This record gives sequence, structure tokens and C-alpha cells, in this order.
Amino acid sequence: MTIQDIYNLAVQKGIEADFRTKDHIQKLLARKKQKFEKLNDKEKRGFDQESLTNPYSDSRVLHVAQDKEIKKVLVGIDIDVAEILLAKELEGIDLVISHHPIGRALADLHEVMELQVDVLNQYGVPVNIAEGLLKERISEVARGINPRNNWRTVDAAKLLGVSLMCLHTVADNNAAAFVRKAVEAKNPERLQDLMEIFEGIAEYEKAVAQGSGPRILVGSPENRCGKIAITEMTGGTEGSPKLYERMAQSGIGTVIAMHLSDEHKKEAETSHINVINAGHMSSDSIGMNLIVDELEKQGIEIVPCGGFLRVSRLR
Repeated sequence: MTIQDIYNLAVQKGIEADFRTKDHIQKLLARKKQKFEKLNDKEKRGFDQESLTNPYSDSRVLHVAQDKEIKKVLVGIDIDVAEILLAKELEGIDLVISHHPIGRALADLHEVMELQVDVLNQYGVPVNIAEGLLKERISEVARGINPRNNWRTVDAAKLLGVSLMCLHTVADNNAAAFVRKAVEAKNPERLQDLMEIFEGIAEYEKAVAQGSGPRILVGSPENRCGKIAITEMTGGTEGSPKLYERMAQSGIGTVIAMHLSDEHKKEAETSHINVINAGHMSSDSIGMNLIVDELEKQGIEIVPCGGFLRVSRLR
């Protein structure tokens, strides 16, 4: 497989695992193309044309030193300059893959957050409410990212001749779909039953051993789950804390999240919504494992680093 092959495969797996339908995603891409065609030449130069075929703005090929046949890949949840140097030190690394976005993928992270509107709507939150509350949060995320040094790691990769890509929402979609399938198969009644489901997932077992396993952040083990919503595992980053009140009004009783700020926690408590923090690195690892398993099928060696809890489901 070449770098482009790997990228195309990851995007396809992201689409297949997306909570939205393929038709819905195609409509979004068509709208993006229409907007692009209306731009003048100057505006088109600053437009990310990759977004015309890939609906996930935070998943991109960042640098290709040499698009040869890939045989060995260094994969991390977080890749920084240190991991780029590590790739040069290790023998035979053809490509570095980060989960968390870098460069242009980080600069455009906020754009993928619109996915959350559709996910919330599927769980009963009116689309106009979800869209209105998320617009404010999306703007906040964009402002926070803008002044950051987003290209530092990419620059290091270019100087050292290291090929680099990041796979964020494409992997998070797979993690969310995996967890949803596991939860729906068991239909847990209480939070303690839900926690037992996590205990049977290898990445979460590894996280427990590291002291960062799943935790009940809001609620108690005896609390009944009610409607379980997986609304905090994909879609860029945390949505608006104001959404918890609306989720409660829509009948959601429990939210499964990757991480939770204090402000989000307080809003969940006020709205009497149970929240389980499945774990950040472990949940991210599930999504990445489901993608790199496909690479391993093609004979590519996977070298985990940067917080990636490697679990192969091929063995």
C-alpha cells in the first residue's frame, strides 16, 4: 500500500462507521463543491480542496517524503517533534501516523464539529437547537486554535524527510460505532452494568492497568441508564455544555464521553444526566486499532507510540 492508499482506506472506513448515512455525507460534499465553485480565484487558493472528497477536515496527509510501498508505520495518539525524531532513529519507518490532528488538520478541526448536530438530532435533540448551541462552541474552538503553532511538527517532518498523516474523526467514528454496537448488544439497565461492558474491551482493560480506565463521572453505579447516547466520542472535540439541558429534555439519561470538562460536568449534574468517561487515550486507541488492523492485513508492521494502546483483532 502507498500513503495515498492508506489515506483513502482510512477515509472510507470513517464514512462506513459514520452515524450519518452515506447519502447524507454525499449531500454535504456536494454542498461543499457548490460553495467552492462560487469562490473567486483568490478565495480558491486558500480553500482546502481535499475537503471536496474527504468530509473530515481533521484527517489529512500532511507531508509525503516518498510515496513508496509502505511496510512499517509508527502510530501514535499524539505525534510531536520528539516522535518525528524517534521515527528517524528507528529502523525502517516508512510513515508516521498521528491520531490527533496537526497542521492544516488542526487548523480546520472546528469544521468537523457539525457532525455533532446530526448525531444529537438522531438522539432526539431538535436540529435547530443543536445547530444553534454548537455554532457558539464551534466559533470558540476556532478562535482557540487559530493562534497556536499548528505547523511545528509538520515542519520537523519536512526537514527530516519523514512522511506524516493524521487520522482523527475517521478513527473516532470507528470508536463510537464500536462502543455503540457493544452497548446495544447488552442493553444495560444500570450504570454498573454499562461499566461491565467496558471491562470486556481490551483497550479499556489496558487503560485500567495504567490508572486511566473508564469512570462514572456523574451518577452512581445503581443509577438506571435510561436512553444511552454516544454523543461525546466523535465530532472533533467537546460540544457546548448548554446541550445537556436539551439532551435531558429529549429523554437522554446517560452520555458516554471520552473526556469531560468541569463546566460540562456541572451542566450534566444540573440536568441529571449520568456521564461515563470511557477514557481518552483508550477510546482513541479503539478507533485507530480498527483502522491499522486493515494495514496489518496487508502485511504492514505497526509500531505503537505516543499513548497508542495497540490491540490487534486479527489474532
